[in-house]
Order: sequence, then structure tokens, then C-alpha cells
Amino acid sequence: MKKELITLKINGRTLELASEPNKLLLDVLRQDLGLTGSKRGCDDSSCGACTVQLDGVPVLSCTLLAASCQEREIATVEGIAEHGSLAAIQKAYGDWGGAQCGYCTPGFMMTVDHLLTENPNPSEDDIRHALSGNLCRCTGYMQMFQAIKAAIEAERKGRASEAQTAGAR
Repeated sequence: MKKELITLKINGRTLELASEPNKLLLDVLRQDLGLTGSKRGCDDSSCGACTVQLDGVPVLSCTLLAASCQEREIATVEGIAEHGSLAAIQKAYGDWGGAQCGYCTPGFMMTVDHLLTENPNPSEDDIRHALSGNLCRCTGYMQMFQAIKAAIEAERKGRASEAQTAGAR
């Protein structure tokens, strides 16, 4: 199939590449751009391992054509780090053992990142509802919930510290 030039905005960068019009976003990310955080799990949108954010909303990159994402903002797990430091959710997953085998972790992180953007103080039911489209085959859900709660607390402390700093000026 003939390749076409497409322009994608990924993690704050605009990239041009030649791609087949029927190539999935997941394949472009992993094969063409070396962004291997998103994983191929099921190929039928039932596991969430390939979750990325499109215009700030979690989507499944295994069922989305890359060409359909032009002029939209794509965020991958590689892009949620903050100024070269791990994002709160990334650090918490490491601290709490939220990533058993790690295969599903990027999809969970992208979903949680969106949840915390939309609702900085989610209830346990909010967390469970948000994560209902992500599956962990290792059943590490308890460690994930601990990590998510720790990330929420870290974000809360970070916001309080920022407010104190702003108030001291």
C-alpha cells in the first residue's frame, strides 16, 4: 500500500512521517516512532494496554487509524513525566509495586492521569469506574489502588505546596 505523509502531535512535538493510510496508531507509535510504552494486548479494544490520550481523553490506539489523528494532541505514557521527573502516578506505581509484570501499566497510567486531571479527589468508586476498561492479567489491582491513592495524595501535597509558594510571593 502506498504511504502518505501524515503529521502527528505527540507529547508536545509535531512529527511528520510517511505511513500507510490504514496503519493503526499503536503501530505507528511503537514501530515508526519508537514509543513502546503502549502495548498490544488484545487487538479488539477489550484490555486497555494500548491506551493513550487523544485531546486529553483516553482512547485505545489498537483500533484507531493514525491518519485520523492528524491535528489532534496525542499523549503517551512517555509524555506524562514532568520536567524530566516522574509524574506522581509513575513514581507511586514504582513505590507501591503497582506494576507486577508491567505490561498493562502504561494503559492504566494514561487512564489514571486523565482521571486525576478531571477529578483531583476521586472516590474509590470513581477510580474503579475509570479503570473498568483496563485489565491486569497478573491481578495486581490492590497494589494499583494503593499506588493511585498515593499519587492522589502526592498531587494534593504538590498543589498545597504550590499554593503556599504563590502566597509567599
